[in-house]
Formats: sequence, C-alpha cells, structure tokens
Amino acid sequence: MSAQRGKKVLYIIICASSSAPLAEKLIIQAKTNGWDVCILTTPQGYNFFDVPVFAQLTEYPIRSQYKHPTEPDVLPRADAIVVFPATFNTMNKWANGISDTLAVGILCEYMGLGYPIIAVPCFRTGGGLDGHPAFFRSIDFLRMCGVNVIYEPEMYPPKNQVPPDVILDALNGMMSSFTAEQAKSTKKLDKEIIRELEQ
Repeated sequence: MSAQRGKKVLYIIICASSSAPLAEKLIIQAKTNGWDVCILTTPQGYNFFDVPVFAQLTEYPIRSQYKHPTEPDVLPRADAIVVFPATFNTMNKWANGISDTLAVGILCEYMGLGYPIIAVPCFRTGGGLDGHPAFFRSIDFLRMCGVNVIYEPEMYPPKNQVPPDVILDALNGMMSSFTAEQAKSTKKLDKEIIRELEQ
C-alpha cells in the first residue's frame, strides 16, 4: 500500500501503557502537520487504547502481528517512527535486539537502517522501573545508536507524558538532518557513477 498523496509516513508504535490513550492527540497533530500516520502496537497494547477510533483516525489497519511472507503489506513503508508511549519492557528488548514482536522487530530494523526514531518512555517516577539499571543502559545505548529518547520526567511528571508538539518539533529537526544526509549521499553516489562512466 502506498502513502496517501505522496505524504511522508510516520509509524507511531503504542505500547501497553496507561498513557496509550494520549497517543490520539499525537496522531491528530501529526496528521495536521502533514504526516500520513500508521499505528503498530505490541500484543498487549490493544488492551490500552480504543482500536476502532485510532484505526478510523489513521485510515489504516492497526498491526501487532507479523504477516505471512506471502501476504501483501497493508501499511506503507515508514519515513520515521515515534514510540509513544514506550514501556520499560519494549525499551530493554529493543536495546538488546530481541525482536520477538512486530513492534520491536520494526524498531530494530529501522534503527539498523538509520531512520529517524523518537522514543518516549512513560511510566511513573519513583515506581521502581525508573530506577532499574537496565533501563538507563538501554537509554544510553539507544541514544548512542541515534535514537532520540525523550526522557525528562522532572519536566513532564509524573509519567514523562511529553506533549505532542514537543515530540513533533523534535521529529522535524531529525527529519531535516536525515534529509540533508540523504542528499549528500545521493550527490556522492552520482559523482561516483559519473566517474565510472567517464573511465
């Protein structure tokens, strides 16, 4: 399936979190900003938001399972990904390359390809998970790999529920840098092709 009218495609990955319903505002604002939005969720994520409403907003089916290799893709390829809300479990599995769900598999694939990705972990400050060493190792590793992890619980208490405008502003900055790098790579490749043809 192709993106609607040539728009850039944003995957929003929704994890099993009490903050999941807040993704509705992110979907609406992203579409207002010109993105074609698709939703993926973890197997348990379905239980945390209104699936029919979100599917109607995006005009795409919501996926949580791997498709059979012979089945056609029901979603267009993404140009960028936002994980909101990201859970402790997803952050740690992603950082360790454990792609046992479609959502984490997509994150591992797109991180390996160098696409713009933003992750917003959302869970209660002082609840224990935010003090676990594995969580901070995962944040450090993902950031080292180029993922923009927005985790500022003191600014967005009590669960780091970052507003959509902050997330999308950060995404716009990443897209500008990504597009510039792509242009440089294309220009370099064009020059190499021309040199080969002239030989």
